[in-house]
Amino acid sequence: MNKPTTKRKGAIMTLKFVAISGSIDKKSYNTKLLMFMANHFRQEADIEILDISQVPIFNESEDLSESDLLQYLNAKIAGSDGVVLATPEHDHTTTPAMKSIVEWMSYKLHPFVGKPVLLVGASWTNQGSSRAQLDLKQVLESPGVNAVVMPGDEFLLGNSIENLPDEGGLRDPKTVEFLTTVFTKFVSWVKVMQAMKGEGSGAGAGTGVGASPATADSFESENLAASQPIDTTIEGVDMKADDWVEQAAEKTQAAHGSDYVMLDRGVLSVDQLNWFLNTMPMELTYADDNNQFLYYNRTAPGSQMLAPRDPSQAGDAMVDVHPSRAIPGVKRVIHALRRGTDLVLMAVPGNKVNQKYIMHCYKAMQDSDGRYRGVNEWVLDVWPIVADYLKRTGQMLVTADGRIVSPENAGAASVPGGVGAGNSAADADGGSSASKHGSDAASSPAGSASIPAASGSASGSASADAGSSASKH
Repeated sequence: MNKPTTKRKGAIMTLKFVAISGSIDKKSYNTKLLMFMANHFRQEADIEILDISQVPIFNESEDLSESDLLQYLNAKIAGSDGVVLATPEHDHTTTPAMKSIVEWMSYKLHPFVGKPVLLVGASWTNQGSSRAQLDLKQVLESPGVNAVVMPGDEFLLGNSIENLPDEGGLRDPKTVEFLTTVFTKFVSWVKVMQAMKGEGSGAGAGTGVGASPATADSFESENLAASQPIDTTIEGVDMKADDWVEQAAEKTQAAHGSDYVMLDRGVLSVDQLNWFLNTMPMELTYADDNNQFLYYNRTAPGSQMLAPRDPSQAGDAMVDVHPSRAIPGVKRVIHALRRGTDLVLMAVPGNKVNQKYIMHCYKAMQDSDGRYRGVNEWVLDVWPIVADYLKRTGQMLVTADGRIVSPENAGAASVPGGVGAGNSAADADGGSSASKHGSDAASSPAGSASIPAASGSASGSASADAGSSASKH
C-alpha cells in the first residue's frame, strides 16, 4: 500500500492532496473551483487535479481494474495525504462520473480506505449540491470504500456563473474567507489523522507501558493484549475468567456493599457508588494503561445498551472485547491518547439523522504526575438532548437546502420564500448554494468543523470501525 507523499518545502512539511471533479464538462464550475483551490492554497498544500474524463462507467463484467488508467488513479489516491472531491448535483445525487470512479476504486482497488476526504461543490442555482454531497458522503463511508469524510462545515458554492467567472477565480471575499476556513480545518484534521496513525511526531509521544519502545511512533505498536502488567494490575487472576470481578475482589479484599471509600471530594459506600454510576445518563467504560478492560456501568441489560456489553468481559484484554475488523481503529485511538491527544470523538456508523445520533467519546486519563493511565469512554445518544433544547427554546433546525426539521418530526417542510423540498437540480453542473451561508454563497462561517481544539481534542472517525471499545462489549 502506498504511503502518503508528504513533501518538504524548506523546513515545512507540505501535505499532498489529489482532487477530483465529478463533472467531465470542459467548462465545469466544479473543476474551476478545484483549480482556484489548488492555486489559492498552494502554500498550505500541493493539490493535484486528476482527470477522470476517460474513466469508463463501472461494469463488473468488463473488469478494467488492471488498466493503466485505473492503476494510475489508484496510485495517486493511495499515495496522497487526502482527497478533495467536488460534486455537482444531478437529481439530488452525485454524478455518474463521480460514482463510477468511486466504484472502480472500491471493487478490486481500495485506495480510499482510511483516506481523509473533503467534499465541496459548485452549482448554477441557489438550491445547492447539499443532497449530492450527502449522497456522496454515504457512498464514501459504505463498506468497501471506507473513506473518512471530514465532519462539520461543508462548502457549497451557489450562483457559480456569477461567483466563479472564467477569469479571476472566486469574486466574493466572504466566500473566499469561508472556503479558507473550511480548507484550513481540513489540513488540521488530516494532520490529526496522521498523528493517530503514527505518521507524525505529535506532542506526548513516548514509549509508554502499552507500546513497544522500538516502534512507539506507530499505532501498530499498541499492545491490546494487556501483557505488560502495571502497578495497578491485579496479578494471579485469569483475565479471561467469566468471574474475573469476583476473583479479583476476593484476592484484593476489595471494599464492597456498605464499605466506605474515600474519594477525591467525598466519601461514599460501594453501594452508593454503584447507584450513582449506574444512573449516569451515559454509558461509561474504564480501560487502564495496560489496555485491560476493567469496568463498565450497567445502565441497562447488556443487549439494551447503546454499546452492548457482557458482564463476563470485565477483566479481559482489549483485544478480546473487539471484533478483529475494529482492532486497527482501536489501536489508533488509544495510541493517539497515549501520545498526548486529550479527546477523540466518533459518531457511530448508521446513525439516523434527527432520530438517533450516538457518539463515542474517548478521554485520556492521567495521574497527578501527568502519566497516561488509561481511557475514559462514554457513549450517549445526543439527539434527545438536542431535541429537548429545541423544544424548550422554541427553535428549529434548518437543513442546508432550507428544509425545517422540528424536534417532534424529523420530516421536512419548505421555508417560506425558499426552495421547496420537492425541487431538484438536474443540470450538468448545476444546483446549489452554500450550506449555512446566505445568498452570496458563503457569506460567513456558521458553526465549526469537528477538529482539534486548543486542548488537543480530535473529532471525526479514524476508520469505519475505528476505536470503539464498546463495539463488542
